[in-house]
Amino acid sequence: MFCRNCGNELSADTTVCMNCGVPAGKGKKFCPTCGAEPDAEAVICVQCGTSLVQQPAAPVTTEVVGDKSKLVAGLLGILIGSLGIHNFYLGFTGKGVAQLLISVLTCGAGSAISGIWGLVEGIMILVGKIDTDGKGNKLTD
Repeated sequence: MFCRNCGNELSADTTVCMNCGVPAGKGKKFCPTCGAEPDAEAVICVQCGTSLVQQPAAPVTTEVVGDKSKLVAGLLGILIGSLGIHNFYLGFTGKGVAQLLISVLTCGAGSAISGIWGLVEGIMILVGKIDTDGKGNKLTD
């Protein structure tokens, strides 16, 4: 690997060229693969064929979006919320176990309580009051 600013040979783990002080990968005077000095308008190195066009940096996003669907979680809460399946889906295993145990250990008598609990949570998920999963990632629409 070569410095794109001064052509100095760099090791693979170098982040800054010790010859010119420019960060590795910055500059456009020299080929990063072979160190040849290409024409100023060249888009590929005629010596080795490496692309000389630098790719733009990907935009930085601060909001992490998870892979859990708001619609799926809401419908699970509304339809089978008494079993706590929506909470297992979202990663809230403690609440899911509580709802499941209320339904199972009371031989179904307590499923009305956990069913109302699941219905309310399902509606809250769909209207956006609950909008993150158990890891804090945003739910997808």
